[in-house]
Amino acid sequence: MQARDQQSAATLSPMMGDWRFAAPWTIALLVVVTAIYWETAASTVAIWLRSETFTHGFLIIPISAYLIWSNRGQLALLAPRADWRAAIVLLGLGLLWLLSYYAGVLVLQQLSLVAMWGVIVWMVLGWTVAWAMAFPLAFLIFAVPMGEELIPPMMDFTADFTVAALQLTGIPVYREGTFFEIPSGQWSVVEGCSGVRYLIAAVSLGCLYAYLTYRSLSRRLLFIAASVIVPIVANGMRAYMIVMIAHLSDMKLALGVDHFIYGWVFFGLVMLLLFWLGSFWREDDVEPIKQDDTASHVPVRPSATKPLLTMGVIGLVVAGVWPLIAQITVAARSAPVDIVLNSPAAVSAWQPAEALSTWRPRYLGMDVELEQTYQREGRAVSLYLGYYHEQRQDSELINSQNILVEQKHPVWRQVADAPLEITLDGQRVAIRQAKLRSNGQDLLVWYWYWMDGTYTVDHLAVKLRDAIAKLLGRPGDSAVVMVATEYQDAGESAQLLLQRYIDDMLPSIETTLTQAAHD
Repeated sequence: MQARDQQSAATLSPMMGDWRFAAPWTIALLVVVTAIYWETAASTVAIWLRSETFTHGFLIIPISAYLIWSNRGQLALLAPRADWRAAIVLLGLGLLWLLSYYAGVLVLQQLSLVAMWGVIVWMVLGWTVAWAMAFPLAFLIFAVPMGEELIPPMMDFTADFTVAALQLTGIPVYREGTFFEIPSGQWSVVEGCSGVRYLIAAVSLGCLYAYLTYRSLSRRLLFIAASVIVPIVANGMRAYMIVMIAHLSDMKLALGVDHFIYGWVFFGLVMLLLFWLGSFWREDDVEPIKQDDTASHVPVRPSATKPLLTMGVIGLVVAGVWPLIAQITVAARSAPVDIVLNSPAAVSAWQPAEALSTWRPRYLGMDVELEQTYQREGRAVSLYLGYYHEQRQDSELINSQNILVEQKHPVWRQVADAPLEITLDGQRVAIRQAKLRSNGQDLLVWYWYWMDGTYTVDHLAVKLRDAIAKLLGRPGDSAVVMVATEYQDAGESAQLLLQRYIDDMLPSIETTLTQAAHD
């Protein structure tokens, strides 16, 4: 037995010698890369601090580090070997970070940084070691605060589920968008009720549970799929139960703080049930990592550390060049300029008039905005332009904070928003049509984005164009264009009025935007 232990120690010693240099060197590289992208890393932590949805991000890195540390015995059987192929991937990730930096897509910057961590591990320690750490490295993705784009569709699903369940229960429901009314009171599905918070937490826990509990890929994927589906359906049940508790208690229970307490308690019970059911198919056998038989048998080898050192330096150069390019191009931009939007000249019997309503969209960080109402034959149309010259973080046309009506607005509520195809400058163009409602007025709103003569509602196209413009040293002027009028019933008359206004006034609006862009 003693001879076998000595033989095992002798076999492990060469790779342990390599690891005594490779492990701290890799950690040092990860720290330096994070420092190079400090602005991106700091933005991630800032979101963890201010948003309850992403508070779990503080736990992701410690959990990933613990998973790697707990597997150190088997990782020690592998010899770290630098892999130059990872440099190509790192180069691509750096370019992706730069484009997302120019476009102001913060989540892509954060994803790029997290992916760089994994590629640095691959680059310095080799593919075999990186693959052995695949799950802990991939788990770091959950540190990125993403998923807000799921809020609107999940709000719609929750409203659909709740209304359908109420109707099956025999309770009459009147619904407009995510607002609905039953005999006992009025309800609305807001962002906090969308279930995105539950979904993100459930998927994070589900992936971790699947990794620790199962060994076969099929069982892991099935459990992860259940971790996605179950919280979505459970959130619909949660919303329905809250409405029913309030309805049956004459609106005395499940309101205010109770609303959130019941929600989290219900979510906790659902996840416990899911984990309990998943435990019946657990696989406890540990998959051994095969020892790297090609490793040398010299405890400490300068010949082994030199490639790791060289590849690490190359990694720092490849990763560090992109923030440098970003800073140089930002510094080279022209000084801030004052953008002027002149009211579009009235044509075809349209005349300036008093404001149509008190509503105004909530768009943030624009360089200049303009609101003007026009009237013809006794009917009014309101025009809103929000103009962005030098887009930057928190001052960008496409931003989740830019909305028509903010949640829980004291006067206005948005009851519909859907795609629509209209005629712009003689061409059929896809835009968005929204319906807004207040106690005294209903508005039909058409809106789209202008990009130096091009019209679109494609968020990706706007972001990509802005990134390319900055890469070429141009400002990438863009604007949101909104026209609104009063509507009744189906709003067909209002649609005809808006189309007529656009046919007459679009050339004048285009002139206003073009002059602002090129003057």
